[in-house]
Amino acid sequence: MHYQCLIVDDEKPLAQSTEEYFNLFNVTCKAVFDAPSCLEFFKHHTADLILLDINLKESSGFELCRQLRKEISVPILFISARNSDDDILLALNIGGDDYISKPYSLSVLLAKVKAVLKRYSNAFTSADIFEIDDFMINFSSHEVKVGAEIIKLKALEYKLLAYLVMNRGKVLKKEELFENVWQDTITSDGTLNVHIHHLREKIEKDPNHPQLIETIWGVGYRFKE
Repeated sequence: MHYQCLIVDDEKPLAQSTEEYFNLFNVTCKAVFDAPSCLEFFKHHTADLILLDINLKESSGFELCRQLRKEISVPILFISARNSDDDILLALNIGGDDYISKPYSLSVLLAKVKAVLKRYSNAFTSADIFEIDDFMINFSSHEVKVGAEIIKLKALEYKLLAYLVMNRGKVLKKEELFENVWQDTITSDGTLNVHIHHLREKIEKDPNHPQLIETIWGVGYRFKE
């Protein structure tokens, strides 16, 4: 099942009241209360956005964020009563997109979540799903399939693939990919080449003779239109 928001917070009454409030205002939401439950959630479901507490019983939201960022590229908004500069900087540096202090107003939190969801959805093309040959990418759920097989991608692999597909038919220079995917203009050619190689191994029928992701020698790459 697909949800717009997943809450990961060990303060069970607060998490449940936030879940109920969001669902009341038509933002589909699910609450879980520890790190293992969050990881189990993503084995069966998807979400557009995660609200993540720092203190999670026997584990840390920071460590869970690091784990999630290996596989998931959706926005992560930290929610915490801890509000030191060190905590905020760490949260943002490991992959968090925003930091919201507790206690929070449910109406303000909902407005923030809706704003992020809107910005996130506007980043995609008008069509949620793109298909060519036996390849399919669903921009809403982040699901990628080749034939009937669901392809598991790491966060940066998905982000790179989505950018290529959304700009299909256009020759994308390496510098543009560095800036828009890695958001780092000094990313090395080797890093990009490795990610392209991994994508081809996962989505091409013959990675040695790619048909979907074309190399434009000396310039960059192009996804088949």
